[in-house]
Amino acid sequence: MNGSSTMKKRRQRFYVMLLATAAGTAFGVLAGSLTNEAITLRLAETRLDQYASRLLTDGESSSSELRTVLTAVSAAPDSFCSGGQIAYFRKLIFESEYTKDVGRMRDGKIACSATLGHAPHSAAQLTPNFVQQDGTSLFENIYGNLAPDHDANRDLAALSKSDTVALQQGDSYVVFTPLTRMHLEAAPLHYTETVIDAPSQTPGRLIGEVLPLDRAILTSEGQGRAGETLYSTHCSIRYFNCITAYTSRAEAFAADRTHFGVCVAVGGFLGAVLGWMASFVYRRNQSLEQQLRRALATDKMRVFYQPIVDLASERVVGAEALMRWTDEDGQAISPDVFIKLAEDCGFVGEITRTVVRHVLRDLGKLLKDSPDFRVSINVASADLADPKFLPLLERSLVRAGVSPKSIGIEITEGCTARQQEAKEAILHLRSCGHFVYIDDFGTGYSSLAYLHDLSVDAIKIDRAFTQAIGTEAVTVVILPQILAMAASLNLLVVVEGVETREQARYFASADGTILAQGWLYGRAVPASDFLNALAEQRRQPGAATWREPQVVLKSRPTQNPPLEAPESPAAMQESL
Repeated sequence: MNGSSTMKKRRQRFYVMLLATAAGTAFGVLAGSLTNEAITLRLAETRLDQYASRLLTDGESSSSELRTVLTAVSAAPDSFCSGGQIAYFRKLIFESEYTKDVGRMRDGKIACSATLGHAPHSAAQLTPNFVQQDGTSLFENIYGNLAPDHDANRDLAALSKSDTVALQQGDSYVVFTPLTRMHLEAAPLHYTETVIDAPSQTPGRLIGEVLPLDRAILTSEGQGRAGETLYSTHCSIRYFNCITAYTSRAEAFAADRTHFGVCVAVGGFLGAVLGWMASFVYRRNQSLEQQLRRALATDKMRVFYQPIVDLASERVVGAEALMRWTDEDGQAISPDVFIKLAEDCGFVGEITRTVVRHVLRDLGKLLKDSPDFRVSINVASADLADPKFLPLLERSLVRAGVSPKSIGIEITEGCTARQQEAKEAILHLRSCGHFVYIDDFGTGYSSLAYLHDLSVDAIKIDRAFTQAIGTEAVTVVILPQILAMAASLNLLVVVEGVETREQARYFASADGTILAQGWLYGRAVPASDFLNALAEQRRQPGAATWREPQVVLKSRPTQNPPLEAPESPAAMQESL
């Protein structure tokens, strides 16, 4: 029966997958055909933009060269149109890429040139087609109406039939080809070059095809569609001309017929795997890693603050900032879980930066008003290795107006495994003014032999030692040594996980200043609750009572008080 049910479910899954694949394929084919037009037009626009850019670059190269040649013509040696000067002109042409001819003009007529030699007296009067803003004149095909007796000159005959432009300044002129054939493309891409005549401010076609579009399109940078024409215009700010590349919609579709088949094939393939992809994306989005990334990106993480008290007075002197997170299903995720996840996935630094931002936002005023109050944050080894972290931390403190000494840095013993790197990082932090703690001290890395080399300010005794007080655990034997070592090195001691009066009395009897945190003195609470409780305590200077919302944590016991049971059957992990 179970086997039959399993086979039935498998068949159902197969049919669902088959139906989803068929539906996805049909949808993909439809989507491919509908998007083919948009893709084709977009590709045509891109090609037009690239074509216009290439043509303008080519045109600017030729314009740059011809103006250099024009300067050389003006400074030609020998007398006007002498044989030596004409020979010099021919040398210029030989050394140029775009220049086809150079020569002299007088009274609007060609006097001589490298190709023409000496012009006949019957040479036609020439009128420029355009006058540019710098005073140079442009002529279209000045050799188009040559006298018949010059047709025997094959070079000249070729020039008279080619798409050339002449640029004249003073009595010198050059004839050049604006665009090289290597940059021209066959249909369906076309082009036209537009120049504005300075005296009349009238645009006109210099070379290329006639394009009946608005003046604004032909004389200003832009790309778009005008009716059935797609165009792209690029303008030169150096030489007062614009290149417009264009094609029609019909030509664009005719040139890219293969895109239809490609779009349909790709659409069908994508549709076939749509169901699988959707399920994969759904599973991925629901994974804990992605939920954590989204929580950080949308600032859904919360920072709670657990009070740190001076055991001698049981007054709050600081707090530890602890990150808390509830996933999208409403489940509270342990810090041990999501911190380890962030470390493994390489974004634990985002959590640290979020904690810093929340601390400065939540307690910034308190830290500015009470310089001796210190909030400690946990820093991962990845943060210490990140060269951007410490500068970012310092900039954040400067913007918030908070002193570095108000922010303690807790480094886990795991961070000190590589002693030299840890020592350099700690020295850097202390030089910036931060108070540095070794967190979870006693769990294995920071031996008593080299602790003084790390130059820290304090150690936080791991809760495992605290929980061993009153038991026969061997870790209790080590506690006096740790406390004596801390006193000899002048290190502040912070005891974690204090839950009972017996534990508090044990550490209060030690020499030196001992701080403590744990459920006996307060759980981690939101910033508003923490500030309210702190304000209530400060309003009672003679009292040593810390009041949480709906929870009153008793003050320091007097003589021989009865032992109290912990507030929970086991210590909660209170780490970042």
